[in-house]
Amino acid sequence: MRSAIRRIAWALSVLLSFAAQACAAPMVDQFLEAVEPQDLVPGAEAFGTPREDGLVPVIKGGDRIGWVFLTSDFVPTTGYSGKPIHILVGLSPEAHLTGAKLIKHSEPIVLVGIPESEIRAVIDHYTGFDLRSVAGPRDTGDLEIVSGATVTIMVIDDSILRAGVKAARALGLEGFAAPSASGPGKEIAPDAGQVTDWETLAGNGAIRRLMLDVGTINADFAALGDPRTEKNAEASAPDQAYLDVRTALVSHPAIGRSLLGEAGWDNLAARLEPGDHAIAVLGAGEWSFKGSGYVRGGIFDRFQLIQGEMSYRFRDRGHQRIGQIAAEGAPDFGEMDLFIIPEQAGFDPAKPFRLQFLVSRAVGPIEKVFLTYDLGYELPAPYVREVPSEPVAQAEPAAADTDARDALWQRIWDTKRLQVIVLAAALALLSGIFFFQAFATRNPRTFAILRNAYLVFTLVFVGWIANAQLSVVNILAVVNALFSDFQWNTFLMDPLIFILWFAVAAALLFWGRGAYCGWLCPFGALQELSNKIARRFRVPQVTLPWGLHERLWAVKYIIFLGLFGLSLYSLELAERFAEVEPFKTAIILKFARPLPYVLIALAFLLPGLFIERFYCRYVCPLGGGLAIPARLHMFRWLKRYKECGNPCQLCATDCPVDAIHPTGEINPNECISCLNCQVLYQDHARCPVVIKTDKRRAKDAASAAALAAHAERPNLGHPNQLSSAK
Repeated sequence: MRSAIRRIAWALSVLLSFAAQACAAPMVDQFLEAVEPQDLVPGAEAFGTPREDGLVPVIKGGDRIGWVFLTSDFVPTTGYSGKPIHILVGLSPEAHLTGAKLIKHSEPIVLVGIPESEIRAVIDHYTGFDLRSVAGPRDTGDLEIVSGATVTIMVIDDSILRAGVKAARALGLEGFAAPSASGPGKEIAPDAGQVTDWETLAGNGAIRRLMLDVGTINADFAALGDPRTEKNAEASAPDQAYLDVRTALVSHPAIGRSLLGEAGWDNLAARLEPGDHAIAVLGAGEWSFKGSGYVRGGIFDRFQLIQGEMSYRFRDRGHQRIGQIAAEGAPDFGEMDLFIIPEQAGFDPAKPFRLQFLVSRAVGPIEKVFLTYDLGYELPAPYVREVPSEPVAQAEPAAADTDARDALWQRIWDTKRLQVIVLAAALALLSGIFFFQAFATRNPRTFAILRNAYLVFTLVFVGWIANAQLSVVNILAVVNALFSDFQWNTFLMDPLIFILWFAVAAALLFWGRGAYCGWLCPFGALQELSNKIARRFRVPQVTLPWGLHERLWAVKYIIFLGLFGLSLYSLELAERFAEVEPFKTAIILKFARPLPYVLIALAFLLPGLFIERFYCRYVCPLGGGLAIPARLHMFRWLKRYKECGNPCQLCATDCPVDAIHPTGEINPNECISCLNCQVLYQDHARCPVVIKTDKRRAKDAASAAALAAHAERPNLGHPNQLSSAK
């Protein structure tokens, strides 16, 4: 059922993308006036007439010396804002990028307070990049990431490189000739072949080998020209095998049964989902292709699979050790492992591929140099069959773009996997606190420790480390996307923000806005913790008159509605006015901004030392935006006594944000679900209702004890008992 839904969604997205592309004309000529030709192609004097595919010749002395293209003419470039990121790129006849300029964007770089110059500086580094070196999506370790703009940088990198490859193909540059549609193709033949021995598999090419001895490795490192490599040269005999690796496509039934045996093949087949494949990698030399890095990070960083433009790094979840090789005559191996290639990797088992191995040598305390070696593999003829080629469908470019876009957000999620797990665990804990709040708040001291620890986690991990601070701009971007080109993968670009918004949406139905504002907002946590510290230093606290306090509530709603209305006119303009939120300064950039922004953030934090959560109460437009749908929450979890508000005012006066009316009602628009009132609800030392109940119960218990004692020791002075004694 789930796979069927995914296929339907994929088909719809392909149709929509194709329809959009069919009616879209190249936009490059709209942006050429924003740059000079020499800014993109050195020495250029003028732009030529744009081609129908969006490529613009660049002229010098009447000769064409290169081309210019707009990334959004070739690939989807939608960022987290839901709007395209337009970048003009220069391309040389040698398939080198000669320059790149950010022309227009709606990306909330403003949201996180990052100077646009930093993003432009990153883009400038693509000058000179050789597109022929693009083997597939790059790891974030290969990118120059700007703190707070990881998603934007990854989108830009993906857009420039994929658009560059498409442009090079359209021009037919060397190394980018369009694939021919003529001639038969190949596909795996699962019924072909038979179970056989090791020698036969090695002889027919089902098993491929890469072997390098110690002498070759030492010579290759010496050829790098760094004399420091000799210090750590391998000391073994020159003819000793250093790198000795074999591989085979074991997802083919005949090869898999030969190497793994029937039981091993059955176990593997049970793990493989439709479209998945698997390879066996066997190592016998001194060098380990696995290493130990995967134990810490879950990724095998010493080798990767490359097929055309696709590259795939294996992770621990797709890894399994092989107990023994079943094929007769198999040599001994120190490492025997299975690696699963998921369907979404885009791997074609009938086409050639290679395993690229990364061999390193230390040349300093923390510095290494690297060599790469390739082990090529192609499924032998007995295991494949020819199929007639099919004409390329017109919708394929849109489908490829959709797949690439999906691969990008999946790669971002994979990069932040640990943070996702930690956040999910924290959300599960918070859900437990709310669902079992009577138990959680039973002991005031224990609950105080729990709440303070959670606030510290929210501030440090969610805010300062993960930069997962929600903003009113997120709400404006979502609403804006609903009225334009809504795409789910746009909102999947930032995993933690997506998860938090999903959690907020669920929490609004159960508990109102307080679940986020009171527990998961890093800036809210900063306010509350700073106020607690101020109280420790005996900073006097200010209590505003109820009438003034109640009227100041409206300020945040006015700010939110103003920003919302402004966003309908211009999202970019609304983002700039959203600087009323100090989140970017205090949380994302940790006050590393120009002085005016720091002063604004401090101006909002300073009153919070005297009035707890001053900004949350009166100014926060995000809180105002969340409070509006929070009125629809379905449950009333906070317990109250009939005496609350009349006559007892303890909870109202003790509420950190004064969200309890003098009449005893809790205002769900203002409540931050701190559960302070629930601690008081069952506090035997402070709550008058509980104290009164305890006294009544103690009195009843004393009366019962007196009656019991009287029954055990009867009054001997009573006349009836005296006559009985006679």
